Amino acid sequence: MKRVLLVDDERSILELLAFHFENEGYQVNLAEDGRTALDLALEKAYDFIVLDLMLPKLDGIEVCKRIRQANIETPIMMLTAKGDEIDKILGLELGADDYMTKPFSPRELLARVKVILRRLEKADKQMEDEEVLSYDSLLIYVERNEVYKEHHPISLTKKEFELLVYLAKRPGRTLSRERLLEMVWGFDYSDETRLVDVHIGKLREKIEDDTKHPSFIKTVRGFGYKFGG
Repeated sequence: MKRVLLVDDERSILELLAFHFENEGYQVNLAEDGRTALDLALEKAYDFIVLDLMLPKLDGIEVCKRIRQANIETPIMMLTAKGDEIDKILGLELGADDYMTKPFSPRELLARVKVILRRLEKADKQMEDEEVLSYDSLLIYVERNEVYKEHHPISLTKKEFELLVYLAKRPGRTLSRERLLEMVWGFDYSDETRLVDVHIGKLREKIEDDTKHPSFIKTVRGFGYKFGG
């Protein structure tokens, strides 16, 4: 059962929204001021937050800002008064996912919440299906051709990325230069093994903290290279 937090200082609006969400099977928590809303958002995990802009104690903008500062990614729908264009923009810039202007239809609001939740569920499913190689501080997104170290993106050439993926998929296994040349470059002869060494050197410069004492790509003298292990 999905849990939603509904925040508005008008009790009648809260009760009306709660009625529609509960009829759709949602578990509902209510808050009538910004401080209570923020405390609930920080204490409990919600699938969605509907947040009024004008609130006592803390306004909706500040609540949204502090939620995002706490690295909580729960989708937020802002409720604004007609004509508050600047506040709408500010809310979206601070991390709100959508907004609706009062007066609004509870059914339309619920429909838009469902759309956002479906989109996020689809994105999560795609992430689950994506092949990700993770080693200590290194993350390799195979389908996206992206590499991150300590959450910072690392720019690799196409061949550097292919070489890294081939090594990372075989952790602890010693791979000869000839084998790497054949599988990554498609060469079936050993005259170009220097090409492997050059690319290994460039990779180390980008992903290793200390190229003289690498943590990821290690040299096996007389044989070749291995990833980790």
